[in-house]
Amino acid sequence: MLQLPDTIKMVITDFDGVVTDNCVYVNEDFTMSRKLNFKDIMGFFILKKNGYKIGIISGEKNSAIEAIAQKFQVDEVFQSIRIKIDVLKNILEKYNLSKDEFVYIGDDINDLECLEFAKYKITVPHAVSKVKNVEGIQITENEAGSGAFREVADCLIK
Repeated sequence: MLQLPDTIKMVITDFDGVVTDNCVYVNEDFTMSRKLNFKDIMGFFILKKNGYKIGIISGEKNSAIEAIAQKFQVDEVFQSIRIKIDVLKNILEKYNLSKDEFVYIGDDINDLECLEFAKYKITVPHAVSKVKNVEGIQITENEAGSGAFREVADCLIK
């Protein structure tokens, strides 16, 4: 069971491997698509409805991120980002947030710096070992793309 304090004001997350099941579906015309779970989609709605800010920092660019960002007025969206820590620090500075006021969710090595920097950090069960071994990290019960993001939202909305 996740535990987060009442001081959290912003949820900052990776996308693929957290909100999606980490799979990419390649269509006959070589376009790619991703599967989203309505539980996780509802997580965005719940967070926004309750006044939380949301940020997405993704190593990839995809239309699923753009659709979610537009539908739920996601506050900060960064795609095709290889070095995420600088973006994270800029977001925190922009909103004047301390380490007590945000949670970071990630699952792979490109999230390591952000997870090590964050006071409150969450990953998913299938995350790579280096991420699961970050000191103080919490692991969702739900898999990525199957309610993991919603689990974080539900933890914050008590």
